[in-house]
Amino acid sequence: MTEVRDNKAGSRFELDIDGNIAFANYRATPQGVIITHTETPLPLRGRGIGSQLVEGALALIRADGRRVIAGCSFVADYLRDHPENRDIMA
Repeated sequence: MTEVRDNKAGSRFELDIDGNIAFANYRATPQGVIITHTETPLPLRGRGIGSQLVEGALALIRADGRRVIAGCSFVADYLRDHPENRDIMA
């Protein structure tokens, strides 16, 4: 499985698949990490890449001891469908 990385300079989580980059923009605040937008390139859509990206981003946020705030509908839906992540929701 390809790993999600935190591109701190670009304020986004990234996932490279088949030469394309899916990403989740974020903004760090004292309350947590607000994921403001997710985007999966057209050739990668319909393969669960967006969910894999968010799952990896949440793992990085959890590992840093931070909390997540859903600032886009995709992340809000993901968190609703994956209640095991409630522990890091701000």
